[in-house]
Amino acid sequence: MRALVLGASGFIGFPAAQALSRAGYFVYGQTRSEEKAKRLAVEEIFPIVCDPSSTSWHHLIPTLDVIIDTLHASDPNTYLTLFHGIESATKSLRPASSPKLSFIFTSGTWPLGNQGYDLILTDTTPVLDPTGTGPKAVELASSTNLDRSRVEQEILKSEILNGIVVRPTLLYGRSGSIFSMMFERFRKEGRVSWLGTPGGKLTTIHQDDLADLYVRTAEKAQVIGGLVFIAANSHSEDTDGFLRRFCEIVRVDGKEGPGGGYEYFEPTNVFEKAITTQQIVRPYLARTLLSWEPKKLGLTDGLELYWNAYLASVDK
Repeated sequence: MRALVLGASGFIGFPAAQALSRAGYFVYGQTRSEEKAKRLAVEEIFPIVCDPSSTSWHHLIPTLDVIIDTLHASDPNTYLTLFHGIESATKSLRPASSPKLSFIFTSGTWPLGNQGYDLILTDTTPVLDPTGTGPKAVELASSTNLDRSRVEQEILKSEILNGIVVRPTLLYGRSGSIFSMMFERFRKEGRVSWLGTPGGKLTTIHQDDLADLYVRTAEKAQVIGGLVFIAANSHSEDTDGFLRRFCEIVRVDGKEGPGGGYEYFEPTNVFEKAITTQQIVRPYLARTLLSWEPKKLGLTDGLELYWNAYLASVDK
């Protein structure tokens, strides 16, 4: 299989490209950085240095089996221009008799809304409030242009590409992703703090388990086109328990009362508000159709390991 990973030097894209290469596939990795291109080459990933919207990589389209898009689609209109450009190039460059080129898009679960404990979310739960204006909304669509649900539908309904959507939950591992915000705050201020209020839950997935899902999705792309796969551990993390465990690891002195050495703070922008989204997620399609199961330690269980990995990533 010949695969192209867009955003191959990123937190999601790099382990995905590594996993594909280790599975025996020929992998191209798009990056904007010459320096990061060397890192890809060391991993036996063929680097393509360009902006993802560039047409300079389109000559690969006739022979590719799959494109895996791990870019951050921050503006749906700009992103859809990129996607339609790929569609157009595929239509003109790819032999008419060939199978559809598979296109795997990385989205997220925030468009499903802040459901709390009211609704268990699965791979096939509809986006009940795609405009981001209802009482359960995360306000992503109207405030930060992260209207990924609209992008998802364009990809899934494409008549030119074989569209598939992967929705990761909160990512952890190595440099920390979103959790690096808490780690860095502790390094600078000596305080353990997290967004929101006590009593919450965290739905999470390790970047390596997500990478494994991309490999399995790419391998069976021709028979799973048009589907959405949520990438999440089988159980949610208790936010208070996660923070207590971190206090134990870094030896923060306990405080009187329920705080126990940690504190919560109010979000200051829409992105931070989105992080506080409460969702109970139970995906089933990846397990049923792809035999996918997360293998890495959960965030709290492996927190000392993940904290040390973060420190190594910032001190190298």
